[in-house]
Parts: sequence; C-alpha cells; structure tokens
Amino acid sequence: MEKNSFTLIDEAGHETVYDVLFTFESEETNKNYIVYTDNTKDVAGNIQVYASIYDPNDPNSKLEAIETEKEWKVIETILETLQEEVKQKQEEMERNSNEQ
Repeated sequence: MEKNSFTLIDEAGHETVYDVLFTFESEETNKNYIVYTDNTKDVAGNIQVYASIYDPNDPNSKLEAIETEKEWKVIETILETLQEEVKQKQEEMERNSNEQ
C-alpha cells in the first residue's frame, strides 16, 4: 500500500484506485481498520466510503470484510464524530470570514 492510496483489482480485472481516509485500531474489537474511498458518489450525491479489516504490520495485507454489526457500529461512530468535527470547523471558518 502506498502512502495515501492503493489499487485494488476486481474479479473482472478492473483496477480501482482508492484514497485512504484514515486507519485505526479498535480496543473494543482488537482489530485494525482502514477507511477509504474511490471518490465516486451514490445516488444521493454522497461520496462512497468503504471500510475493511487489515494488518498494518504486513505491507501485503489483504483487506478483509467487516462482518459483525458491532464492528460496523464502531466504524459508524468514528465517521459520525469526524463528520461533526468537520462541520464545526467549517461553521467556525464561516463565522470568522463573516466577522472580517
């Protein structure tokens, strides 16, 4: 995996480049996760985001599917927290630019 992106090849042989959004280790599940995107949008216009289990100590680590509801909840909670932080920063920047 390169610094902030990696390429996956699907069953049909098509390559897709993904940007790494962030990685983290969950103490709750004792697993490492990678959250990434190919920057495509869904029907509602939201950027598609994916998550997988990976081994940060293996440069050839294969991405593993997340299979439990508990794991998805951990990831969703982190994504919601990050979205809220970004939203707050944007609002703060708008307030600051309006004051000038």
